Amino acid sequence: MKILEQYILRRVVLMFTTALLPVLAIIWTTQVLQRINLVTDSGQSVGSFMVLATMILPTIVATVLPFALVIGITHTLTTMNNDSELAVIDAAGASRGIIQRPLILLAAGLSLFSFVMMGFIEPAMRVNVRTMIATAYADLLSSVIEEKTFRQIEPGLFVQISERQSGRAMKGLLVADSRDPSSELIYYAREGAVDESGKSLVMQDGEVQRKAPNGDVTVIRFDRYAFDLSDLSEERGQARFGAKDRDLFYLMDPDPLDERYVRKPNDFNAEFHRRVSASFFPLVFTFISLMVCGDARSHREARLHPMASALIMALTLFWASNYVTSLAESSPAYNVLQYAIPLLAGGTAAFMLVTNRQARLPKAFSAIVDAMIAMSRKRLGDGTGGTA
Repeated sequence: MKILEQYILRRVVLMFTTALLPVLAIIWTTQVLQRINLVTDSGQSVGSFMVLATMILPTIVATVLPFALVIGITHTLTTMNNDSELAVIDAAGASRGIIQRPLILLAAGLSLFSFVMMGFIEPAMRVNVRTMIATAYADLLSSVIEEKTFRQIEPGLFVQISERQSGRAMKGLLVADSRDPSSELIYYAREGAVDESGKSLVMQDGEVQRKAPNGDVTVIRFDRYAFDLSDLSEERGQARFGAKDRDLFYLMDPDPLDERYVRKPNDFNAEFHRRVSASFFPLVFTFISLMVCGDARSHREARLHPMASALIMALTLFWASNYVTSLAESSPAYNVLQYAIPLLAGGTAAFMLVTNRQARLPKAFSAIVDAMIAMSRKRLGDGTGGTA
């Protein structure tokens, strides 16, 4: 690689990293905060929460990476153009490939990286996250309940204890169960404990109040009573995996007995094609960025900032790809469009680069923009003149 190519690549990589890390940190923080209830509801340690947060990070890298690449390329080339470096490169007789070659190689490497991330690493991390959350909630009462605090186990079921003791023993239990609309049950017990399997709460020396819909209250005292938790523990302790949680090999050949696949087979098909087509985004966005700001232009030329133009195009393609994916979940006929959108956009941008054509607004739209600018200048001029 030539010295000039290394110079351009180094600046783009630096700006790419500078853009990637803050955006990644912001999105990662929002994703982590949505799961803060793992600590507040399940009684897990901060260390477990940090492990969960670490596993979330790889699931968002592939989404942020192409946009950070757009920012890195457009900012670097726009700065070089403003400093007349692109004009000097052209004046020296260097080919446009000096600028394009290192960036296309970088984009190709990032596309391969995105394919591996989305195809295998991201689904593996999703499975770990779901399994960890399910495990945290599996042993409901031994880990969820805090002393002297009402805790909602599920809608309609609340539990409070006065004191935790060693093992699974507790004192001063209060259980309010209103899940059945035909009756409301309130359990009081002096002592209780969760069995080793976590499927029942054994209460001792207490009473249960049953309130009927007509308002009648029945009180029954008991020496020992077992409150069934089996259905609740199994439901919350079992991790369920959808199409986004499966790797590419599984999506290519799903288990025919998979409950999610039997119910929504198109989701697995659409997710497979989404991952393959989305891995082209770094390369496609690089072609778009080079088309927008890969050549020397006059500072006096009126145009939208190159970074804004490239980001608008990239976001439009990203939105269109996700919209088509949602359509493919209802009909496999849309799978072709999942590839057509990035390939047509990238092919058009590559064609304009090869033919040395510049991206311009359509004449009709350009005329409207020029008219609006002229009208704004006229009004500002009239206002200035009146004030003077």
